[in-house]
Amino acid sequence: QVQLAESGGGLVQPGGSLRLSCAASGFAFSEYAMRWYRQAPGQERELVAGITGGGSNTMYVDSVKGRFTISRDDAENTLYLQMNSLKPEDTAVYFCNVLVRWQEYWGQGTQVTVSS
Repeated sequence: QVQLAESGGGLVQPGGSLRLSCAASGFAFSEYAMRWYRQAPGQERELVAGITGGGSNTMYVDSVKGRFTISRDDAENTLYLQMNSLKPEDTAVYFCNVLVRWQEYWGQGTQVTVSS
């Protein structure tokens, strides 16, 4: 049973940092590409970052390049998103995502609020 659980969100001031975690279980974590999405109020879910199963390749949406870093710890079955220099427009619910046997799986999301 594939399960994803995000954590690490919270309230932070502009310019601050947060590190999100996604604990994964129910599949061979190290073999799968993982993704972070976010959804702001009234907006569609947006792909923020992705990482290949081997961890050697990453991608980022232009708006977070240079500020966010996606990484993984395969020994702990955990995906991370380090978020630095946060801006109010980063405010959203952040979701962990994986495609396993043509089925998309999502965590419950963790709220990130950037405000002074």
